[in-house]
Amino acid sequence: MEKLNINQLDDSDEEIVGILISSGMSRPAARTLTYLKKVDTATAIELEKVTGLRQPEVSIAMKELNPFDWIDEIEKKKSGKGRPNKVYSLKVGFKDIIAHLEKQQKKANDDAMASIGRLKKQGNG
Repeated sequence: MEKLNINQLDDSDEEIVGILISSGMSRPAARTLTYLKKVDTATAIELEKVTGLRQPEVSIAMKELNPFDWIDEIEKKKSGKGRPNKVYSLKVGFKDIIAHLEKQQKKANDDAMASIGRLKKQGNG
């Protein structure tokens, strides 16, 4: 049996996960993204072990992150029979992801303030 040398999520990483979740990202996507920030590449199996997610949660996280085009996914054939391993990496820098989240939060805040402004106008009428 092959032994994997796997980086674990530390307290600083867990803080990043919490911030990503509070910005509206799902727990699986936040944990996956945080781990990929730490490493060059990770297999789906490695992501499961390090993040504490189950296989379906890793798949769901990837589907959630796919529309942003932040993740590169390749299939690496393993020796013997069976399905190839999926190997993931970040396509963009983490700073780009932060910039996107910042822009998204600003838009949400601007929309909320515009709604409050309309509500004030309606309340005075």
